Amino acid sequence: MKFISKSQLLSWLSSIPPTVWILAVGRFLSEIGTGFTMFYAPIFFVNQVGLSATTVGLALGSSAISGIFGRILGGSLADSGRWGRRRTLLLALAISAIASLVFATTKNVDILVFASLLSGLGVGLYWPPTESVIADATKTENRREAFALSRLADNLGLAMGIMLAGFLVATTGNYRSLFIIDAISFIVFFLVVYVAITETSQPPTSSSPKTQLFASWKLALSDRPLLVYATVNIIFTTYVSQIHTTLPIYFKNFVTNASGAGFAETTISSLFALHIVVAIICQVPVVRVLKPFSQTLTLTISAILWAVGFSLIWITGIAPSHQQLLASLALGVFAVAMVAYTPAAASLVTELAPPSQRGVYFSISSVCWAIGHSIGSPLGGWALDQPRIAIYSLWLGFCLSVLITVAILQYLKRILPSYSLDI
Repeated sequence: MKFISKSQLLSWLSSIPPTVWILAVGRFLSEIGTGFTMFYAPIFFVNQVGLSATTVGLALGSSAISGIFGRILGGSLADSGRWGRRRTLLLALAISAIASLVFATTKNVDILVFASLLSGLGVGLYWPPTESVIADATKTENRREAFALSRLADNLGLAMGIMLAGFLVATTGNYRSLFIIDAISFIVFFLVVYVAITETSQPPTSSSPKTQLFASWKLALSDRPLLVYATVNIIFTTYVSQIHTTLPIYFKNFVTNASGAGFAETTISSLFALHIVVAIICQVPVVRVLKPFSQTLTLTISAILWAVGFSLIWITGIAPSHQQLLASLALGVFAVAMVAYTPAAASLVTELAPPSQRGVYFSISSVCWAIGHSIGSPLGGWALDQPRIAIYSLWLGFCLSVLITVAILQYLKRILPSYSLDI
């Protein structure tokens, strides 16, 4: 297998439609703001606001409650003739901006829970329409690359946001300003969508909106391959949640050197920046290398990489030295696992969904992220509040769970429609 050549790269770039490029620019700008808060929010709420790790894990995990509602509503609105993809996306960005401002004012658990619920609603509304826009605008043969481009834009923005946040925290110690910057980034993304994105959906006109909406959900919920994939997706997103909520506190409070000190904020910033940089570098090459493989095989490769990453995290906690090197290797492996997972998963959902019902199908896929985070965030927070053996056992448990994930993927491969097996 060969990595992508210069001529292939240019050909691929020219095949991506303008709508996807514009959306990628907006996502890049928004993710800069997200990078300011994603890895620093748990540290801020635990170490400065003074809440326990379990409380923070439960509060941040509460976003999954509103997130599930938002994803269901977002998929329905994205497929409707009255709202469509564009208006639903604008609503999501407006709510997310407000949520970031509420986070900036958080002084107790009540405000944190309210901000988390609001943020979950915004995120829930966001994913079905933005994924549907990419699916609508691209051809089947270029769809994985289009989803990879959107993830590349996300990762570039995250990397820049994380590095800038680390510098800002190290020089000013002002965590609250991070959330204000995040709100500004959502406002900028809102303006990009409002000015440059046109509606891409083509809802059928053969039935009333209410009848069509009911039929869409009935079809999706009776689609056995989609439901089996959803089970796998929940497991994957439980893994992802550990990177966002558990690992920052783990590195700060549990991975200690000979003097008993954990990683400094600047070190944590550098580690997660490296994680994003690896994802950026590997995004296009990994997608191109794995393109000949079926989605199920690609997801199996990703699952195995997650097991390797969790093993390295476990070793990082018990190793007497070289913790930063081990943590860097783990986050690098997680980055490759992510870039293998997300485009293949989105492409699989697109192939399963009828074009007029992509919003609902992506809604179900996105609900898996909310469920996964609602499991992973409290689980990680609970483990962090227990004796060290609990958090070490958590990483080993995730390693073993990959066996279940691979088994489900093999079953999914057998029941997938024939058209998706060659993609």
